[in-house]
Amino acid sequence: MIDVTVENFEAEVVAASMNVPVLVDFWAPWCGPCKSLGPVLEKLETEYAGRFKLAKIDSDQEQQLAGMFGIRSIPTCVLLMNGQPVDGFMGALPEGQVRAFLDKHVPTAEEMAAEAEEEEAQEALADGDTGTALEKLQHAVVTDPSNDDARFDYVKLLLQLGREDDAKVAFAPVIAKAAVSRKLGALKAWMDAIDFVANGAYGVSAEVDFEAKITANKRDFDTRYARARWLMAQQRWTDAMDELLEILMRDKAWNEEAARKTYVAILEVIEAPKPKVAEGQIPPEDPVVATYRRRLSSVVLS
Repeated sequence: MIDVTVENFEAEVVAASMNVPVLVDFWAPWCGPCKSLGPVLEKLETEYAGRFKLAKIDSDQEQQLAGMFGIRSIPTCVLLMNGQPVDGFMGALPEGQVRAFLDKHVPTAEEMAAEAEEEEAQEALADGDTGTALEKLQHAVVTDPSNDDARFDYVKLLLQLGREDDAKVAFAPVIAKAAVSRKLGALKAWMDAIDFVANGAYGVSAEVDFEAKITANKRDFDTRYARARWLMAQQRWTDAMDELLEILMRDKAWNEEAARKTYVAILEVIEAPKPKVAEGQIPPEDPVVATYRRRLSSVVLS
């Protein structure tokens, strides 16, 4: 619990809510119901062990903040997430109702643990420690099987390391979501490309063979698409997108927009996780991803 004023509001409430939900309790020393609600909130903050942060604002002393939130009666509680108010309640609710309110928004202990593991994995990857990153991501998925972001990063890293069989096992629980999730669909497109190459007759002369066929017929889209998937399987991402662009420049709708869909899948795969930034700031974009997004837009919209 922390007492919030105009001076520390930005840091203790807005910035803090980018990482953890912040429950702001507007109260006053003379308010009887506030005195009964306060201990309940403090007890739950301790019990929830970091899953939300309690901030208390004396509405008499901090009238500017009370006015900013439109507070008309106390106690009033407002929950902020990612810098924005998302919900709230008025009055001294009993503990059970406050708990139910929090449980609608506050992450579970498992979700918090998995998110921490995922962040540590990204730090390990940034340091080039793929072994630690893989261990952290695997643990995150086991801790919270519903965390599709952690699973995406885990399967992606397995594929990057050439562990296709392990990737397929890890991906199996969410394969049904691939049709409705862009990120999971991107992984499936990558794995499909690997299987396509493994099942095809592509020897050491594959690149020469592809080039010969395409030189003979620039509109041989089947060969161009096969080459793009062959390049995907080798993780030659920009080469694969360049080949897909060649199809798109000639026929955007070919094969039910297969080239565009595969291109978008590659962008999803190669885009690095965006770092957390303060409210109002835009996280930096990978320059390669930005360039190829622009190229896709210019071709599709032309």
